[in-house]
Amino acid sequence: RQQKWKSSVYTRAKMPPCDFIPEKYESYPYERVQKIREQNIAPSLKTYYQRPLLLHQGHMQWLFDHEGRRYLDLFAGIVTVSVGHCHPKVTMATQKQLARLWHTTNIYMHPAIHEYAEKLTSLLPYPLKVVYLTNSGSEANDLAMFMARLYTRNFDIICLRGGYHGGSPYALGLTSLTTYKHGVANGFGCTTTMLPDVFRGPWGGSHCRDSPVQTVRKCRCTEGACLAKDQYIEQFKDTLNTSVPKTVAGFIAEPIQGVNGAVQYPRNFLKEAYQLIRERGGLCISDEVQTGFGRTGSHFWGFQTHGVLPDIVTLAKGIGNGFPMAAVVTTKGISVPL
Repeated sequence: RQQKWKSSVYTRAKMPPCDFIPEKYESYPYERVQKIREQNIAPSLKTYYQRPLLLHQGHMQWLFDHEGRRYLDLFAGIVTVSVGHCHPKVTMATQKQLARLWHTTNIYMHPAIHEYAEKLTSLLPYPLKVVYLTNSGSEANDLAMFMARLYTRNFDIICLRGGYHGGSPYALGLTSLTTYKHGVANGFGCTTTMLPDVFRGPWGGSHCRDSPVQTVRKCRCTEGACLAKDQYIEQFKDTLNTSVPKTVAGFIAEPIQGVNGAVQYPRNFLKEAYQLIRERGGLCISDEVQTGFGRTGSHFWGFQTHGVLPDIVTLAKGIGNGFPMAAVVTTKGISVPL
């Protein structure tokens, strides 16, 4: 029986057909790459595997290792490669731009950034029409925090436990996961509040999941109501009444938590939380790094599944398909707090 279990685990699944032929691998042998990894690459960049893949080439949904083995990529580099590896259309546009102009300062104008800004903001509802391009999601959330504080002239920002908003010293205060806490001072002015997790939290449970993406719901709540949501909102109010000043700079949340395990909130939780924050003079920030660009399935932006309109939206990962690109989108008034 044990042998049968082992054989079933290691049986290789039949792969869909693929007519792409990768180039022959001609770089360092596997052992040399592994040795360089151990000696010259920072140990914080973990691989998690005893014998990690040495990936050589990508094509759309496929990845190829140094020995030519083909893999179906279901991970997309942590929801980053949204349109596949080396997509011909993206590759062609990139080559065309590299042959024309690599870099210029923002004191001059170049049409590409203006065309992109217009197209990106056209996908967001009014008044979210001003974009500031950055290099990473951490930098985008750094800037969003700074803008909220500068605009409101308040300092404290509320975030949810289990949230991931970056690993930079500034954004790390918003990230509420033990893995990313290293025992050094960070996050001054960042206050966490209870995560409204209707599955693993104290209220809700497997039979009470009144979430934007609905699952089976068998509970005593009446139609259109959610007792779990009410309990989590009371906890949110308690945080506002005890842990921060009477006025705050803002509140940041992912529409669906990513790193913490695809956590949904009760329906209308964000809507009521946004209202409470705005009553205290704060701005509402939607971290769309892992949910934006249609990755929730039903809407182009994750906040749309909650029926809310944030004051600031942060974008990264899928926006660049692997290139170091991110953005902060906000209103004209918030972008120029004079």
